[in-house]
Amino acid sequence: MLDAIPLTAHEALSGVAGSISLACWVFLLVPQLIENYRQGSASGISITFLLVWMVGDITNLIGAAWAGLVPTVIALAIYFCFADAVLLSQCFYYNTINARRERKLSTQTQVQGEQENGAATEEDPLIVRRASHEENLGLPGSRRRSSAASRRSTRASGERRDSLAKILEEEPGKNAYLRNTLSVLMILLAGTAGWALAWRAGAWRPSPEGSSGESSPTPLGAEILGYASAVCYLGARIPQIIKNHKEKSCDGLSLLFFLLSLMGNLTYGAGIICHSVEKQYIMTNLPWLIGSLGTIAEDAVIFLQFSMYGERQCAIED
Repeated sequence: MLDAIPLTAHEALSGVAGSISLACWVFLLVPQLIENYRQGSASGISITFLLVWMVGDITNLIGAAWAGLVPTVIALAIYFCFADAVLLSQCFYYNTINARRERKLSTQTQVQGEQENGAATEEDPLIVRRASHEENLGLPGSRRRSSAASRRSTRASGERRDSLAKILEEEPGKNAYLRNTLSVLMILLAGTAGWALAWRAGAWRPSPEGSSGESSPTPLGAEILGYASAVCYLGARIPQIIKNHKEKSCDGLSLLFFLLSLMGNLTYGAGIICHSVEKQYIMTNLPWLIGSLGTIAEDAVIFLQFSMYGERQCAIED
């Protein structure tokens, strides 16, 4: 039964490419989740980028189910909607607590500045006004103690910040290429091994020649949703590119996240084209082909920004 349909080279390539693409999509958002957690911040990634992408995933899910695509595509679309929700929740969480912390620090800094400038009011505690008054009068030892404590605090916080920066930045600086290369190789191996196991177990079988041309036309509504998802995918990266350009930095973004996106889009398109180039089959998958292959140019722009702004950011920090 397994050998009823011969396995041709282009069908094998299509299967391997599709399996690698699936592995890329499954692990796509993990590097950015880890990057946000490591930094305790999501300021590097554009919320608009994620929101538009999630809209694309939702329309992709509805369109794929309506068009009757293979269960793997539908299951992956469901997983992506869930993963998008997790990443967005993490970003909103970090943005909220960091904004609250910044407001608190700003208030404390303002109050401290007013106290140091002697701008005490009747509502200020008496002990605060007295301490500020003594410091302004230059009573013996008062300003020296305050200045020394301030210097010690600043020096200690600076040393802690430098130590933390070394811990967080030294490793990515030295091992980033090795880690990303190993991650990509593992994804390639996992996708290839997964396809081989699925083929041997009979879970994946090559399609008969000409079967793609006999498929029923895609419903108009599903086709519209497919093109809508493609537009969302194409437009989602634009806010991120603009944000990187304005800030002249890619700090907070995971390079591996975009590497997996690029590899997933390439292998997805290759899997479709290797399977068949018949007109009906290509037209059925055209919205998803546009959404996948069209984002490669935008990913290239982001890689260029990593190259430009990443080096500049390191130079400024050093």
